[in-house]
Amino acid sequence: MKYAITVLAAAMLSACGGAKQDVTTSQDITVSTEQRQQLQYPDTRMGDTVDNYFGNNVADPYRWLEDDRSSETEAWVKAQNEVTFSYLKQIPFRDEVRAKLEKSWNFERIGAPFKEGDYHYFYKNDGLQNQFVLYRQKDGGAAEVFLDPNTFSEDGTTSLADIEFSRDGSLAAYAISEGGSDWRKIIVIDAKTKEQLEPTLIDVKFSGISWVGNDGFFYSSYDKPEGSELSAMTDQHKLYFHKLGTAQSDDQVVFGGIAEQKHRYVGAAVTEDDKYLLVSAAVSTSGNKLFLKDLTKENSEFVTILDHTDSDTNLLDNEGDKLYLVTNLNAPNRKVVVTSAARPTPDNWQELIPETDNVLRISKGAGYLFANYMVDAIAKVKQYDYSGKHIRDIELPGVGSAGGFSGKKDAEQLYYSFANYTTPSSIYALQPDSGKSDLYNSPKIDFNPESYTSEQVFYTSKDGTKVPMIISYKKGLKKDGTNPTILYGYGGFNVSLTPSFSVANAVWMEMGGVYAVANLRGGGEYGKAWHTAGVQLQKQNVFDDFIAAAEYLQQQQYTSAGKLAIRGGSNGGLLVGAAMTQRPELFQVALPAVGVLDMLRYHTFTAGAGWAYDYGTAEQSADMFQYLKGYSPVHNVKEGVTYPATMVTTADHDDRVVPAHSFKFAAELQAKATKVNPQLIRIDVNAGHGAGMPVSMVIDQAADIFSFTLYNMGYQQLPQ
Repeated sequence: MKYAITVLAAAMLSACGGAKQDVTTSQDITVSTEQRQQLQYPDTRMGDTVDNYFGNNVADPYRWLEDDRSSETEAWVKAQNEVTFSYLKQIPFRDEVRAKLEKSWNFERIGAPFKEGDYHYFYKNDGLQNQFVLYRQKDGGAAEVFLDPNTFSEDGTTSLADIEFSRDGSLAAYAISEGGSDWRKIIVIDAKTKEQLEPTLIDVKFSGISWVGNDGFFYSSYDKPEGSELSAMTDQHKLYFHKLGTAQSDDQVVFGGIAEQKHRYVGAAVTEDDKYLLVSAAVSTSGNKLFLKDLTKENSEFVTILDHTDSDTNLLDNEGDKLYLVTNLNAPNRKVVVTSAARPTPDNWQELIPETDNVLRISKGAGYLFANYMVDAIAKVKQYDYSGKHIRDIELPGVGSAGGFSGKKDAEQLYYSFANYTTPSSIYALQPDSGKSDLYNSPKIDFNPESYTSEQVFYTSKDGTKVPMIISYKKGLKKDGTNPTILYGYGGFNVSLTPSFSVANAVWMEMGGVYAVANLRGGGEYGKAWHTAGVQLQKQNVFDDFIAAAEYLQQQQYTSAGKLAIRGGSNGGLLVGAAMTQRPELFQVALPAVGVLDMLRYHTFTAGAGWAYDYGTAEQSADMFQYLKGYSPVHNVKEGVTYPATMVTTADHDDRVVPAHSFKFAAELQAKATKVNPQLIRIDVNAGHGAGMPVSMVIDQAADIFSFTLYNMGYQQLPQ
């Protein structure tokens, strides 16, 4: 999609030495005896499944919860939700929190316009609409609704996942996700009349839509797996071409499908002039092969650009036979190179924008290249022409994150967004020839950035590594160790956590909360070296970085153990699970969301085997098995330990990180943890890994997270 708003439901806090004696610890705040007695968890059957790894027997008593199609699992989910929502219902300020969130969320949001054919398109949400609506207007005329995803389903759980227009803008193909699933459907319409032109394409997954003229488009998918489509392994990705007017069953495999050349992720990019197809093929989430096909020659063969997965290399643009690529091959922080389609291999590459000390992200538009550098996770943008000449530095509105700067070659104006943790995302119009920026749209939100502040600090991790963290809060905060604090992290897959604005986090800060984001190893904030310092046998570095962030927040008196919550999602859910099982006394609340929590079996579900670059697998070697078992949250819940008050969150349609991870972890906590703190699981129904979740569900979830967090920090009413 050309525009999207991501809401980070963030939360969590931590504590450690240096706290004043009158500051609460994580063990001082508990649910009342009456409430503990009322909290009765559902019975969870223990099976007798045992796996053997390199001569080591490992029990898996909750294996049966992996069967997402069984009536027993369905009944367990229902019973767990009944306990969780009964508990949440008793929190005296839960409705007040939800009302605050809904009020703050109710403002108009407009995305940057983009031109297709004779129309300018843009996304808009009136405030509380479950999904953004795609509008269009012609020559400054009145805007009209082009696609309204809120009409796709009654409950708002079917979302618009992608849309791409044919070259002349007369046709459009859009993908929808139902219930948050990664399995998509593609619908082709006449862009002028909005009429559907042919039957819907089905069973599409992890795919872009790459048009060739008006003839058709490339898309990617797997064969539908045997067994559950939500959890069965899918590891042979294929690239297809769909010719308009033909049946999907007639679509030809363009790349993939050969057993001895198995790739888990295959993607396509077509140059803007329809001359070349570039295919990226990968076996994991890091590193890809790259192939080139001349679309102007009938039955042309693929030419290999890269035959190994030692780098991440992708097409940026072309000018005739000249190809522009962005790569981290022998350049961990990335660079831009140029080569000829006739001689595209690395030995013929010429450096256009060299690697620097800062990580490069690159975009193109209006005949220019825009190098967006991360400097300690903060954006610095430079403009270049296609000869590599530096034109100017783009003057940004402040310190934060900038994104966009993209468009077609003939675009006369480009747009970019700017935001940070205390500044709502605004859209700016850039005149590429002069470098002049003007505010295009700023949301009218009931939030005053001048009342809040963000500060970047650098703290020391266990092995001496300096790690950055941005801490945001309301001005006038007293550093006395009593502030409710959420510590958020991710630390994996080369993902960078750059400053962004969240309505939910704004409400958290308005209620007196501190919000801290740590830029852990395993992420991409400092390039490939920072990423690899947190993978496989170095994964403990990520957890150590997170734990050190919690200790810093307590030592500097932002908070204390009794007022600290930790939160993360997906790989960040693993982070929370590992931190809370390794240092349970350091946190009062733990909020692992859609987490990878069973590290011995994660690779047996859906496309999970593609995560092995970051994690390794239990079958890889005896050492890797022992290492994974040593931190796997499911396997490290100990009998009789007081763990933080925990609310695991997941969704029944999550086919990326299957909910069995969360089910097993919750079952272990309920069976083994002391009864001091609640160990709950909140399972959204008809939702997936997070993308496309309707606003109403996002608000409900945020209200429950904040309410649970504050209640278990000892609050009977909202802090002021």
